[in-house]
Amino acid sequence: MPILTSIVHTIDKAGSDAPATLRPATAASAESPAMGELLAGLNKAYHGKAKAWGRFAEGEDAGDFAPRLAAFLAGDQDFVTFTRELAERVTALVDDHLPLGGQLLIAHERTCDTESLMLALLHPRQGFAIDNEQQVVPASQLNLTQPSLAARINLTQWQDASPSRQYLSFLRDRGGKKLADDVATLLGAQEGVDASSETRTLLKAFSDYVEQEDLPEEQSREKTDAVIDYASDQASRGEPITLDELSELVDEQQPKAFYDYIRQQDYGLAPEIPPDKRALNQFRRFTGRAGGVSISFDSHLLGDSVEYDADQDRLIIKKVPNQLRDQLKRS
Repeated sequence: MPILTSIVHTIDKAGSDAPATLRPATAASAESPAMGELLAGLNKAYHGKAKAWGRFAEGEDAGDFAPRLAAFLAGDQDFVTFTRELAERVTALVDDHLPLGGQLLIAHERTCDTESLMLALLHPRQGFAIDNEQQVVPASQLNLTQPSLAARINLTQWQDASPSRQYLSFLRDRGGKKLADDVATLLGAQEGVDASSETRTLLKAFSDYVEQEDLPEEQSREKTDAVIDYASDQASRGEPITLDELSELVDEQQPKAFYDYIRQQDYGLAPEIPPDKRALNQFRRFTGRAGGVSISFDSHLLGDSVEYDADQDRLIIKKVPNQLRDQLKRS
């Protein structure tokens, strides 16, 4: 992941009652393996977080961040000036919402043919190290897994006027909704899709498709694993689920079948969906076999179509598969 340029501005704040102050960097950070590893770790952590997805708003809600970003990308404003002005606005957010400051990292990156801008407010945490005398000493390091605020913009999609509704994302932690709302205002962001809801809808569509096709249990399990593996890999890389690619995984012989099914049933899904890891982790299969009985079902159905009575140690199936129902009636 080549870093085109990066910078770290420091925002000082000693406590909830203290004002936040900015100590801006005067130059971009030097290119180094350490910075590359730091950004790789930050991106990995960011992709696993709950996020809001969207795009730059238009009209009255647009704000001026997008024009400033466009000016930087066009070469009309240098990176240090652009990021310093952004850091000043983030400092105001820290003043309003956070008890402590931190390091504001802003990086312009390129991955393959895609450029992106990443920003995150990182905080130090105490750890330990071994000194030259091989003695344990306290050491401070940046906590990459818990940034207070962070956002990522797919610059390539934005500049190409992509129809995508989710080229911009930012952290939306349940414990800091007001902060997330103010980050959205700062960026001039308009939420386009609910990643969690879209992912659950996609998985529901897949379950419905498998049920309609009446696939054998082993084949159904293989397809479920392939879908989850693909979606989880996309989530880990911060990339969207593409319905065309997913459809090919579901049925290699008929690569458009699942895609056409989604369109025909009108699930309302966009061609690209930002994956939500929490929703994906819940979509696994419960499987068991004993005494001539084999049972398997998608985990998200538990509590809905399937109930487990722990006191009586029994499963209650509310919706019997059509093929099984026909067999039971004939018997």
